Amino acid sequence: MPTVKFTSNLKRFYPNLTPLKVEGETVAEALDQVELNHSGLKDYIVDENGVLRKHVNIFIGNNMIKDRQSLADKLSETDEMYIMQALSGG
Repeated sequence: MPTVKFTSNLKRFYPNLTPLKVEGETVAEALDQVELNHSGLKDYIVDENGVLRKHVNIFIGNNMIKDRQSLADKLSETDEMYIMQALSGG
């Protein structure tokens, strides 16, 4: 099962957030599993249309996903998926 890992800045909203093993063959399916375990977290990652938010990046291993619209990038059993939010400010 793929593992989803999160940046530490999401822990301020979800203090119990730890790497999560999920079932799913695509990034979209993995995010659905994340939502089942952490209600509301998906709203920080995708907009109301299911499109990846502008200041969020998802990597599978060292490679940024290509499909930011439907999140159809494939996951294998041993993949690590990283969800990263850009930080801004001065």
